[in-house]
Amino acid sequence: MYRLARPLLFSLSPETAHDLSLDLLGAAGRLGLSKLAVRQPAAVPVNVMGIDFPNPVGLAAGLDKNGDAIRGLSDLGFGFIEIGTITPRPQPGNPKPRIFRLPQAEGVINRMGFNNRGVDYLLDRVRNAKFDGVLGINIGKNLATPVEQATDDYLYCLDKVYTSASYITVNISSPNTPGLRSLQYGDSLKELLSALQQRQEDLTEMHGRRVPIAVKIAPDMTDEEVAQVAHIILGCGMDGVIATNTTLSRAGVEGMQHADEAGGLSGAPVREQSTHVVRVLAETLQGRLPIIAVGGITEGKHAAEKIEAGASLVQIYSGFLYKGPALIRESVDAIAAL
Repeated sequence: MYRLARPLLFSLSPETAHDLSLDLLGAAGRLGLSKLAVRQPAAVPVNVMGIDFPNPVGLAAGLDKNGDAIRGLSDLGFGFIEIGTITPRPQPGNPKPRIFRLPQAEGVINRMGFNNRGVDYLLDRVRNAKFDGVLGINIGKNLATPVEQATDDYLYCLDKVYTSASYITVNISSPNTPGLRSLQYGDSLKELLSALQQRQEDLTEMHGRRVPIAVKIAPDMTDEEVAQVAHIILGCGMDGVIATNTTLSRAGVEGMQHADEAGGLSGAPVREQSTHVVRVLAETLQGRLPIIAVGGITEGKHAAEKIEAGASLVQIYSGFLYKGPALIRESVDAIAAL
């Protein structure tokens, strides 16, 4: 079915196709039609961060920023759904156009800029969804908030989403919010994560439930920088690391239409780079912290490759846009075959 629908979707602008697809998935979920459209993947349960996942293949943040299609997306067979990135206040993001397809490379460049309707809207959508699956909520800072005050935004969002999330992701690696990636390094990272870990302890005591926190990092670091970041994430008591976000590199897409557009590149061109970061993390962490791998999965064997590199879970996004729901089942089957 998706093979038939894709030419129509790809005839539209990327953002129009995105919005239309999300609206349709949201409606299908509310009507209970989503599960009828796809063959569900096999059950491959795994426990990561103290959470029971029905299978290890999830949806990465960015597709459903506001939680508008949680049930519809989950019904396609994902083992978990991550929504966001969400910020304290609504913001429009960067000017359009801001998404660009590179079909020859099965890639996407985006410079969305954390466009979202704000954390209160997202929480309303989560409540309405009445979703009992594994739900990650990805949090960030508003564009107007100075980087020096970013911790305030992250703490605000953490407080807000804590009781509604299965786990929470701290996004400090988007290339589309000026200065955000500076939070990945040294004292800035320690200060942010230490504040979040302390607040996590307070919220655990308040609510009688510990919600894991994962940190999402960029692929554009040296091996030494990845190892340093891993040690800080571990030392600050975080529960997981997500590798990776989009890349600023244009390796492999040089000369293609839209390749020179500003923004982060995702999809097949980032696969090897992201998998390498997973390997470095696995070598550094030695099993002391789980890794969720994302970046360039367009075939089931790529998902298995991430697990072999040291990940416990995988997420897909751009590959899902190109291949459709069949990629979920194919990825689950490839991981199960390991």
